[in-house]
Amino acid sequence: MEAVYWIIISILFIVAFVGLVYPIIPSVLFLLAGFLLYGVFFSFEPFSWLFWLIQGLFVVLLFTADYVANLIGIKKYGGSKAGVWGSTIGIIAGPFVIPIFGILIGPFIGAIVAELIVNKRSLSESVKVGVGSVIGFISSVITKTIIQVIMVGYFFLVVL
Repeated sequence: MEAVYWIIISILFIVAFVGLVYPIIPSVLFLLAGFLLYGVFFSFEPFSWLFWLIQGLFVVLLFTADYVANLIGIKKYGGSKAGVWGSTIGIIAGPFVIPIFGILIGPFIGAIVAELIVNKRSLSESVKVGVGSVIGFISSVITKTIIQVIMVGYFFLVVL
């Protein structure tokens, strides 16, 4: 039965990493569910207040990294709040509209459309902001991957 428990926990962690490229999946919740299920299946004894404090700080860091990377990518290329919102909407809608490539095309098109409509920018300026949104998204995924690897690694360090 122990193997089944580990498989369930592993699946939750895998889904958390899939959530990095499909933002509709709440990665943090799947990571935390894996930690909690370990406690339910095995024991909460390894989880001290320090463990939860560190994991909580990493959760805050995940949310911050996501927002800041997108914001910096768009702002660096001359975008506005409208570009950030358009990119965010594109990140969420893109994978549903265009499977596989929508995760990159969605924020690109979302930022362009938002800049064109809200700020009345030229197409070339809007495309530049769209490129910034994709760079910001990719930076965010890389940063969040590192943070999640550290979180899972710390979990295994504590429980094994």
